[in-house]
Amino acid sequence: MPGLTNAQLAQFHEQGYLVVEGVLDVARDIQPVLDEYARVLDQVAIHFLEQGAIAALYQDLPFRERLIRICGESGKSVSQFFDCSLPQTGVRSDTPMHVGPAVFGMLTCPRLLDVVQSVVGPEIYSNPVQHIRMKLPAGVLPAASSDGLSAKIPWHQDNGVVLPEADAATILTVWLPLNEATVENGCLQLVPGSHGGQLEAHCPTSKGAAIPDVLVQGRDTLAVPMLPGSVLLMHQRTIHSSLDNVTRDQVRMSLDLRYQPTGQPTGRPAFPGFVARSAAHPETVLRDPGLWADMWLETRARMASKDNPAFNRWKAGVGVCA
Repeated sequence: MPGLTNAQLAQFHEQGYLVVEGVLDVARDIQPVLDEYARVLDQVAIHFLEQGAIAALYQDLPFRERLIRICGESGKSVSQFFDCSLPQTGVRSDTPMHVGPAVFGMLTCPRLLDVVQSVVGPEIYSNPVQHIRMKLPAGVLPAASSDGLSAKIPWHQDNGVVLPEADAATILTVWLPLNEATVENGCLQLVPGSHGGQLEAHCPTSKGAAIPDVLVQGRDTLAVPMLPGSVLLMHQRTIHSSLDNVTRDQVRMSLDLRYQPTGQPTGRPAFPGFVARSAAHPETVLRDPGLWADMWLETRARMASKDNPAFNRWKAGVGVCA
C-alpha cells in the first residue's frame, strides 16, 4: 500500500497518534502469526502437563479458550513463551521466547514498512523493544502471576521505558491487533496531544515503568477500539495504557513494534535490532528469519551468563515514586 497522506501525517504530528485501517490483510499477514502461536501453545501445554500444572492438553479447544483454560488451571502467565523479546530481569539460558519466521514476517511486512517510512524515512531500523500481548480476562490469573504481557498495562510513555540515550531519537510505536480489540476486552486508551509535553516521571511496577495515575487525572483520554488489519501509530511520548479485559471468554491479542531511522540509539542496547529497509544500503537489510532468531538466542545466552544490564532510568522511592 502507499504511505500516509498529508492529512494523516498532519493528524499524527498534531495529536501524537493515528489509526490507519486496512494496512494488513488478515489471511495473508495475520493468520500465519496466529498459526505459529497455535504451535507454541501446543508446546506450552505439553510443558505444563509434564509439570503436573494442568490435567490435559485441551487440544480440542479453540486457541483463545485453550489459552484461558491453561492459564487459569495452572495459575501461571504463559506470555513469555510467545514473546518476541526477553524480560528485563532474571534472564536464564532457558528463558522462553518465540522468534519464529511468521513474527519476523510481520516485523518486515512491506505494507507495514510503507506506513512506517512515511514517518521515519527510507532508512528503517527495527527497534528491539517489541512484544506480543495476550490480555486475559481479569481474574484468570492471581495478581502475583499477572504481568505486563497478559494483564492491564498502566499509563506510560514509550520513551519512558528506554534509556536516556534514546530521548532524542525518533522511535515510532506501531501497535496492531491480531483479533478485534474492543473496550470490553481491553483495547488501548491514550491522551491525545500528550506527545507535546515532557517526559513524565515513571515508577517501577510489576508491569513495567508506569506514570502515577495522579499525573494523568483530569486529562482527556480516548479509547481506541480496532479491527485486525488496522494499525495504531504513536509518538514515543504519547501517554497511553490499556483497559481491563472485562469479558469472560475473550483474549485480546496484539503486537507492539517499534521502528526508527537507522543509526539512532534504540534505548535498549543490550537487545538486538536490525535494518528492516534501506534505500541507500539495501545490502544491509536483514532478510533471513533464522539469523534474526540467532541474534536473540545469542543475546539470551550472553545475558544469562552475567548480571543483567540496567534497562530504565527510574528508581522507586524517589520523587512521585516515594
